Amino acid sequence: QVQLAESGGGLVQAGGSLRLSCAASGRSSSSHGMGWFRQAPGKEREFVAAISWSGGTTFYGDSVKGRFSISRDTAKNTAYLRMNSLKPEDTAVYYCAADPGYFNNYTWSLGYVGVWGQGTLVTVSS
Repeated sequence: QVQLAESGGGLVQAGGSLRLSCAASGRSSSSHGMGWFRQAPGKEREFVAAISWSGGTTFYGDSVKGRFSISRDTAKNTAYLRMNSLKPEDTAVYYCAADPGYFNNYTWSLGYVGVWGQGTLVTVSS
């Protein structure tokens, strides 16, 4: 069973940067695609970004394109989300996710993934 552990959330001013980490452990976790979703208070969950098991393919949600970057250290089995030019509307709980299935934008953008982390809060002050 794959387990995910997020870290790196916190409080940052608008325009600032933050990096989230997600360490995966468990059987076959290195072959899973990994990604991030977020959910702000009173809003639906939103797809943020995803990266294939090899790190060679990435997808991004429209609201973060050009500002956020996802990467992966395959040796450490850890995914990272670098968030730049943060805005107050980026405030949310960010959830790491992983899935062993065929890596594609449709599955990830709709949140059809099998493993979820506990979430880490990111607060952007204006």
